[in-house]
Amino acid sequence: MALRDQIRIMVVDDMSTSRGLITQALDGFGVRQIESAADGPSALQLLARWPAHLIISDMNMPGMNGLQLLQALRSTAKTRNVGFLLITGKADRQIIESGKQLGMNNFLPKPFQPADLRKAIEAVVGRL
Repeated sequence: MALRDQIRIMVVDDMSTSRGLITQALDGFGVRQIESAADGPSALQLLARWPAHLIISDMNMPGMNGLQLLQALRSTAKTRNVGFLLITGKADRQIIESGKQLGMNNFLPKPFQPADLRKAIEAVVGRL
């Protein structure tokens, strides 16, 4: 069975359009087990019921940004090893360095094409 048939990916972004575009791209790659959340706290609640292998999160979200979500994931044994891909429109060095220190697996600058997303995901989980 191919990885794309088994992998569970959660998309976290406060913009419904962005969630839709990422979900559509994942569907195009053949990934079928996809959930989404509009913010970090919702993602953490959903993860308790629906464990994921990979989180694809936007950086700028109200309440809890992507790095704060990553920090929350890494601080809990149950989610410590979940793959984490940060998507940001402002890929400055400080954000990337902070992400790496927190255990971010990869990042993707906006705007991006589906092929870029696939490459970023595969760098974390292996070939889809």
